[in-house]
Amino acid sequence: MRKFYICLIFVTFTIISDTINAAEKLIYKIDIKKEIGSTTWLYIQKGFQEAVDNKSDAILIHMNTYGGEVLYADSIRTKILNSKIPVYVFVDNNAASAGALIAIACNKIFMRQGSSIGAATVVNETGAKMPDKYQSYMRATMRATAESHGKDTIINGKDTTYQWKRDPLIAEAMVDDRTVIPGIIDSGKTLTFTAQEAIKYHYCEGVAENVEEVIEKQLKIEDYKLVIFKPTGWDNIKGFLMSSVIQGLLIMLIVGGIYFELQTPGIGFPLGIAITAALLYFAPLYIDGLAANWEILIFIIGLVLLSLELFVIPGFGIAGISGIILIIAGLTLSLLNNVDFDFRPVETGATGKALLTVIGGISLAFVLVVYISSKIGTKGIFHKVALVKTLDNQSGYIGVSMEAKKLIGKNGVASTVLRLSGKVQVDGKTYDAVSEDGFIEKGTPVRIIRYETGQVYVVKI
Repeated sequence: MRKFYICLIFVTFTIISDTINAAEKLIYKIDIKKEIGSTTWLYIQKGFQEAVDNKSDAILIHMNTYGGEVLYADSIRTKILNSKIPVYVFVDNNAASAGALIAIACNKIFMRQGSSIGAATVVNETGAKMPDKYQSYMRATMRATAESHGKDTIINGKDTTYQWKRDPLIAEAMVDDRTVIPGIIDSGKTLTFTAQEAIKYHYCEGVAENVEEVIEKQLKIEDYKLVIFKPTGWDNIKGFLMSSVIQGLLIMLIVGGIYFELQTPGIGFPLGIAITAALLYFAPLYIDGLAANWEILIFIIGLVLLSLELFVIPGFGIAGISGIILIIAGLTLSLLNNVDFDFRPVETGATGKALLTVIGGISLAFVLVVYISSKIGTKGIFHKVALVKTLDNQSGYIGVSMEAKKLIGKNGVASTVLRLSGKVQVDGKTYDAVSEDGFIEKGTPVRIIRYETGQVYVVKI
């Protein structure tokens, strides 16, 4: 009987414990508080995977960004839209440009008082507005993201209407200053909302001052556990190396280093740069599982074929063309998330982005090669890289002794038979000589008339 009560108490305790744990919600927080790029994309990928592995109930993005690269923002947007776990965002000051695109993709948007969201016009590195084809793509992406949340059904008496949860036209106005929405934005202005304006036009579900207030007051979750994604130092290094800009520069150094190594004898500094750049390019991709052994092997085979074409096979034909194709293929495939020859896991647009990065890097390498080649030996930091001075005799640069030049006009004796060439003796010293009079017997008196190429020229006396 005593064992029965002990078992009953244990079972009751277990049920109560499971009930308490079941009631506790697990919320995973990921920070986006820097420029959106390869590093933030890496944070999102790892953070979402950890959230899935830990069976989280929700993901909360803590955002404060002025934007960044649209390609990475679009990848993050797609990740959020495809997430089976609800994704919320807390805009803590700024959700500008690419940040606005990410925020709109989330299930709910919460903003701190004084925050803003919008201004998603596509600009270049200098802040200048990009051509309309880029704006057109961004407009469509913003509209599609807003439309993904669907419509609300509004019943008013016998009338039923459908209203967008997030008006796509408002999302478009955040990109295009030509979009006019009566009562909201006039032509010539790019739309940006404050927190209160965003609430008014259904682009924000509520205002909060911190993350805890978002969870407790806005999401109405009282019993929860907040887990914060903490990136490692390696994550930051890998994110930096996987930036499209850095990858393009590494490709440029690989190609440029190989070119200059081929132009110089022996193994030197350019090859060291090329090898270092190749390691920095492939290492993070290999560790991350993107670059497979066969993809790296394709790149190496391409280099071998190109080298054979340049040094062994005359002309430029199949080997050279195949080498270039394999080099580009190896560099491009290493950037894709394919599994062997299965490209289904590769995201839409990833192949084009990877190919653009590789072609861009090779093009930059070509420009760099042309530029440096034109500067070598002329001026600047490349002044002492190449020998451009003419090493003539008048300047004192000689490969043989010039002592025999002083013998011009002197007499001597043929110390050997001169069958055109032989030796003569002048003032007790022997010199190489060439006869200007044809065959000269040994012991014949001779006169030296000129000196060239390390030899004296003689005639019979």
